[in-house]
Amino acid sequence: MSSERIYRDMKWTPEDRARHKAIRERFQRERPSLQQLVESGECSRPVPHGVYIAIRVIAHELKKARETAGLSLADVAERSGIDKAALSRLVNGVHDNPAVETLMRYAAAVGKRLTWTLQDLPTGV
Repeated sequence: MSSERIYRDMKWTPEDRARHKAIRERFQRERPSLQQLVESGECSRPVPHGVYIAIRVIAHELKKARETAGLSLADVAERSGIDKAALSRLVNGVHDNPAVETLMRYAAAVGKRLTWTLQDLPTGV
């Protein structure tokens, strides 16, 4: 196996590289906690793993429903009033915490209704 490092093909300008380098150096120097980052507004509170997985499952089901209905993302965008790029980010996992309204509009656009159930937590949690 080669010891060569693999890099993503990032099309960054020299200014982008300098900005990212400065950010990395600042974080290495200051080592801010998650709480400090959230309070500063530099990042949002993380999405709990279980919530993330549930959203990924819903996004996958919505994509399957769209494909089964023979609809393109452009069709869903037109029917739902949601930007096509935003829909793509949702189904590809880039948008990890969409609004309930967004999910409901997507579901309606593919002829589905989004429903929830209330369940007991496992004991000891």
